[in-house]
Amino acid sequence: MSDKGATSKEGHPEQWVEERIKGFIAGGEVNRLGLDGGMIYDDPLVGFARGDDPIFRRYKQVIGRFHYTPLEWMKLALGEKLASGLRARDLRVIAWVLPITETTRKENRLEKKATSRRWAHTRLYGEECNQRLRSYVVSMLEAEGYLALSPFQSRFFATVKDSRIGYASNWSERHALYAAGLGTFGLSDGLITPKGKAMRCGSVITNLPLKPTPRPYRGAGDYCLFHREGPCMECADRCPVGAITKKGHDKYSCRSFLFDKMATHVKKMYDIDIYGCGLCQTGVPCESGIPVQEVFSPSSFR
Repeated sequence: MSDKGATSKEGHPEQWVEERIKGFIAGGEVNRLGLDGGMIYDDPLVGFARGDDPIFRRYKQVIGRFHYTPLEWMKLALGEKLASGLRARDLRVIAWVLPITETTRKENRLEKKATSRRWAHTRLYGEECNQRLRSYVVSMLEAEGYLALSPFQSRFFATVKDSRIGYASNWSERHALYAAGLGTFGLSDGLITPKGKAMRCGSVITNLPLKPTPRPYRGAGDYCLFHREGPCMECADRCPVGAITKKGHDKYSCRSFLFDKMATHVKKMYDIDIYGCGLCQTGVPCESGIPVQEVFSPSSFR
């Protein structure tokens, strides 16, 4: 573990991390679509959470016992012997939002039954960019002498089929974002951030001491108009298979549509091997921001 305290960045490690992430997205060719050379993502949002935040223990109830805490991830990666002196309070979670550009959102907004070409390309090449960003953040932290791990890239990362909540993974990056003050959940299960729900996200666990980002909300659904006020069902109206209802998001119907129909459609229409949809993320009030700033809903995580 390093004794530098702030990676020699004048005591502002949060600013250093944020600037490096934003610089990677702004300056890299990896953040460009091959279709026309346009940007895949706009300027990211970055937040931080403590490894000992009680919310990560709470996720074992909200998501499932199979969902690992930051400390459990580090112990898996390092082994019990190397991680024997590591404590949850030593760890931080770095989380980021990658907002999808207006050009791509506008194109997908016009679709009613299937994903647009730009959205499909963003789903494939945008996630390749995100993967490169995860690796970059890990490498830059390790170069400064800190521990760093991307759970999503770990050999221990897994998706399970849970009888209670459907398909889920042992590390949810959307929930990492919630913990880091970057957004709350909508009726469709998508995370609504200050830059909207049309985004991709990522996270890295480290022992670089970072000041946690305050959570400016009280509950898991505070930014969703339906959860807060009731009348909005626009994401449900956008879903071509009725996988979103007042009861929430039917993961099985959604997953079947993506893998059985959209993957075939995208290959046939756009000649790339990926599934995609995003209809519930575009053409809705929360597409590019928080639809109403005031929050009223009770907490479900605290």
